[in-house]
Amino acid sequence: MIKATPFDFPYDGRLVAENTALIVIDLQQDFLSTTGYFAKQGYDPSPLRAILPTVSRLISAARKAGVSIIHTRQGYRADMADMTPYKKWRRKRSGLEGTEILLRSGPGFQIVPEIDVAPQDIIVDKTCNSAFTYTDFELVLRAQGITHLMFSGCTTDVCVHTTLREACDRNFQCLTISDACASGDRQAHEAALHMVTVEDGVFGALTDSAAVIEGLSRLGDRPEATKG
Repeated sequence: MIKATPFDFPYDGRLVAENTALIVIDLQQDFLSTTGYFAKQGYDPSPLRAILPTVSRLISAARKAGVSIIHTRQGYRADMADMTPYKKWRRKRSGLEGTEILLRSGPGFQIVPEIDVAPQDIIVDKTCNSAFTYTDFELVLRAQGITHLMFSGCTTDVCVHTTLREACDRNFQCLTISDACASGDRQAHEAALHMVTVEDGVFGALTDSAAVIEGLSRLGDRPEATKG
């Protein structure tokens, strides 16, 4: 098990590598660069960049343990046919009209080079805050037999939390890794983490990367970690 609050993860004590995935949400250039969407919104992307070494350590530990790694990327078609009128309005309001920011055709759509994306990793592309909305994310999880999700990425209060909430409603067991998530708004980040633990873990459990890495190191000694 992984030490966590308000209970150790998973609640039933059955942590199995083949059934577990590390979810890495939206660590893309458009969110982490000084010229991308996040910066254009007036936010400082440095807190997002600060978690990259931590996420990299988690990815390494997960791979060693035989845990799946799933990355998500948010962006729209180059022709913006999948962008609603409201999102187009917000895009214009933010001064993004005429740019490739948040478009899949643009360089900012790609995951930052500091994050190692291996050939066996799974990538899910999305247009909404939740990785479940209009994607094959749940189909991939069910097909792979994944029942336990560990969350990292950005931003804590938007895409991470929206995906986390939906995952809980779809009966996945969820663990949020506090120092592997980030937001440009400190209050929103802290509130989102606190909300995981209310009502005795209404959105699963909360822990830090050290506890996850320690738990995965023990998991890596199990025979199932070498399968697949």
